[in-house]
Amino acid sequence: MHWKITSLWGGKKVELRETPRAVTPFGGLVVFFEFLRQVGYCEAVKQHLPFRLTSPNAIDPVETFTAFLLSVVAGARRFAHTSLLRADVALHELLGITRFPVDDTIRNLFKRFGQGQCQRFFSGLWNWQLERLPECSSGYSLDLDSTVFERYGRQQGALRGPNPRKHGRPSHHPLVAVLAEAHFLLHGWLRSGNCGSARGAVEFLKEALALLPEKHALRVVRADAGFFDQQLLEFLEQRGLSYIVVARLTRWLKREAARVTQWRALDEHYAVGEFSLQLLGWLRPRRFVVIREQLRAERASLGRKLLEVPGYTFRVFVTNFALPPEEIWRDYNHRADMENRIAELKHDLAADDFCLQEFFATEAAFRSILLLFNLLGEFQRACRFTRYRQPATLRAQVFLCGALLGRAGRRLVLHMSTSWGGLQQRIPLLENVLTYGVPTSPKLHPEAAT
Repeated sequence: MHWKITSLWGGKKVELRETPRAVTPFGGLVVFFEFLRQVGYCEAVKQHLPFRLTSPNAIDPVETFTAFLLSVVAGARRFAHTSLLRADVALHELLGITRFPVDDTIRNLFKRFGQGQCQRFFSGLWNWQLERLPECSSGYSLDLDSTVFERYGRQQGALRGPNPRKHGRPSHHPLVAVLAEAHFLLHGWLRSGNCGSARGAVEFLKEALALLPEKHALRVVRADAGFFDQQLLEFLEQRGLSYIVVARLTRWLKREAARVTQWRALDEHYAVGEFSLQLLGWLRPRRFVVIREQLRAERASLGRKLLEVPGYTFRVFVTNFALPPEEIWRDYNHRADMENRIAELKHDLAADDFCLQEFFATEAAFRSILLLFNLLGEFQRACRFTRYRQPATLRAQVFLCGALLGRAGRRLVLHMSTSWGGLQQRIPLLENVLTYGVPTSPKLHPEAAT
């Protein structure tokens, strides 16, 4: 069977033919598969999966779980998109599977997760990942943040709450903790949409700290104004943890910031000051650091204006760090990278698009994507990339590679297209993955945060 078309420019005739050979656009995934084999991924998932299927016709749930992760890597944004890889026979051969699950099979897998099962499964896999996390010589920075997942329909936990983009739209309000220097998602919760940012933050941190091995010390905990909460600050102080949290500018804090008289100029636009204050309901006074920025016509200034002090904007941080005010400010500014992690989860890995009717089924899908994010981060360390690459960049530069499946005698052969970089571009990555040990990664240094 054949057909002829004419090229859009030049008028050349192009003949179309069919081929029985298996073709895949994701030949570059072989490097990722080799990494998963090297770190014992299949054994870890099988060990911690809380249920087994007894039907002789059932697909192994480990394969179903992996099919979901690979579909997300390939760019799926809905459960229905997971069928993208069902026709990829070449990829099935590389995986060593005979059947690729349909989207309903993947949905049913997540529907089996109850609250306790979800927690045990992912805690086990997080411990498995944290065993290989390199140490940070100065201690890790733990960044807290929340975001909004808009929902359309009537899913459990999808309620009206804070939604800066679509007011009144039902949503979920997940909470995430990131080890900044390693781009590692330490913990994640899916919460109902009517939760404030700090709701449940103490219990969330208890679980996150329980996951963190003793060899990994925390240098500081950083959070925005949504986490300006007495209970959270008290918990951090009880645990002996340093923190930098943006203060919510209430009337009392605005008044105290306006009363600061001793300012130290950093340059012609910025000055720093500080004061100590015990707010209503607090058990003790705490240190507040104030950053004052002069308003400029050529640049929008961060912070809030105070009526008592025209011509300036102010940012206020509460902290127990014994550092100069400008160092507190600069340290917190590194937390801006947290926004990139949330953007990657949403835009590159579609963390906000996989939703089911049952709440814990949706949370299982959400935490699966967090697990995938960490696997991709560790994959980069195993490949010894000199700089961090976003998941979408990995997809475009490493995983996408046209390839044909063939045979040489009884051996399967994957012919990778040279126009996509081919095998030559990926051999160094494969060599690095094969020598990836536990734990052979060099320690992270403070400059990695910048």
